[in-house]
Amino acid sequence: MRYNLSMSQLHIDLLEPAGFDDFLRYLNDHLSDNGRGDTAYFQPLPRADSRFPADKAAAFRAGMQTPPGTPGWRRVWLARAADGRIAGHIDLRAHPERYAAHRCLLGMGVDRAFRQQGLGRRLIEHAAHWARTSAQLAWIDLQVLSVNAPALRLYQSQGFERTGETHDLFRIDGRSFAYTGMSMRLDGHRP
Repeated sequence: MRYNLSMSQLHIDLLEPAGFDDFLRYLNDHLSDNGRGDTAYFQPLPRADSRFPADKAAAFRAGMQTPPGTPGWRRVWLARAADGRIAGHIDLRAHPERYAAHRCLLGMGVDRAFRQQGLGRRLIEHAAHWARTSAQLAWIDLQVLSVNAPALRLYQSQGFERTGETHDLFRIDGRSFAYTGMSMRLDGHRP
């Protein structure tokens, strides 16, 4: 079923640890679309194993309770429809590299029933505002499978610039996949 809602009918809130299990159910359902039908691969996972790994879920949960600016921190926001259904998510997390605390990594997804309605743009704007004002970050970086044309268009329309591509990084389901790196400088910050 496809929802046709105005963006004013959706609200975006920080995910609290108590809601993590509900988020994980949504995320596993979202990942079940990976590479299926007309949906491009959006995660470097085989179609038969497109579930969120337990070790990553544990790190995700721990990062939510780690203060920004501290190694391993992560913040997650959920967009919910009026009926409480999760329509999409966005997360920002610390770079694993030392001396990169002025930057963060972005991950996001939109539920199949809410795609192509502007929610991705709204989620990026929300996270970028937090990164600028609350975390005082200078850059947001991301990596996206190069075959995911809808995501590449969205990120470029929001001000992300391509920083490079790693060809043949993944071999999944008998196919070779490249990874595109992208970055967005946040307003008011200079290197």
